[in-house]
Formats: sequence, C-alpha cells, structure tokens
Amino acid sequence: MCERVDVRREAWKRAVQVLFLTPYFLVLTSCGLYSFTGASIPEHLRTVAIPLAEVRAQGTVPDLDRALTDALVERFADQTRLVLEPDEEAADAVVRATIERYTIAPVAVTGDEVASLNRVTVAVAVRYQDTVEDEERLARSFSASADYDPAEGAAGEAEAAARALDQLAGDIFTAATSDW
Repeated sequence: MCERVDVRREAWKRAVQVLFLTPYFLVLTSCGLYSFTGASIPEHLRTVAIPLAEVRAQGTVPDLDRALTDALVERFADQTRLVLEPDEEAADAVVRATIERYTIAPVAVTGDEVASLNRVTVAVAVRYQDTVEDEERLARSFSASADYDPAEGAAGEAEAAARALDQLAGDIFTAATSDW
C-alpha cells in the first residue's frame, strides 16, 4: 500500500512540474527570438556583415581596428545564429564601428610625481542597421577603460587596450541584441 501511494505521489509531482514548466518553455521557443546567450535577434535576420572598424583616433596601438572587428565578429556571428556575410550589400544586418577616441592618462602617481598606473580609454561609435526592414536598431557611442603599469611599456598598453576592446564588444553586443 505504501509503495502504491509513493508511485501516485511521484506521478502527481511530475504532472505538476509539466503543468507549470510547459508555459515557460512555450514562451521561450514560440517567438523565435531568444537564444541562450541572452541575445534577441529578430527572426528575419539571418546574416550579418561587420566591416573593418574605422579608426579616427590618434595614437592608437597597432591593429586596434582589426581587434575590435574580430571581437564584434566573435559576439555577433559566433554567439548567435547569424551567419557572417562578407558583402555588406547582401547582409540582412550590418554592424559598423568607428574608434573615435583613444587616450592614455595616469591614474596613480608616485611621490616622485611619476605615473605608477596608466589608464587606456577607448571610445567607439556604433551603428547596427537592419537592412531587411531598413531600420536602424542601434546608433550610439560606447566607452571602456583598462589600467596598466607604465613599466610594462607598449606591451602593457596593448594588453590594456585589448581588455578595453573586449569590454566594448560585450557592451555593444548587449545593447544591440537586448529588447529591454
């Protein structure tokens, strides 16, 4: 008798779980917009073009444009269902980035008035265009910073710039793919 009650209790628990979880999964899968990266990509967008970032800033580290472009490709094409399209004219969406500002400033100074910590700040303007519906989905500027020890020289600056670009790419991706 006890065994029969346990079987019924387990069956009842499963039925309740299915009853409560089914609407949740239906909502997640019904609109076709949700991905497990948290990105919301409209169903009609299948391809994305991400041209090489333009650099308008002075005094940047070498290949900053390539590094930003690669970080954006990694987010938009590798973490979503979008396929990278090399031809902007054929793409359903186009993400353009312009590096507008690149600065290095001391943030900590020793007693001898020598910088003991520098900060790289990168500012980027981004436009995310839906070419299928001829709609601008995002047009705004982003900024990120990272610190480095000046004793590390150019290598430290390049590493800090890479960290700032990674932060920027994440912020851009989140802003472009969030429906909040």
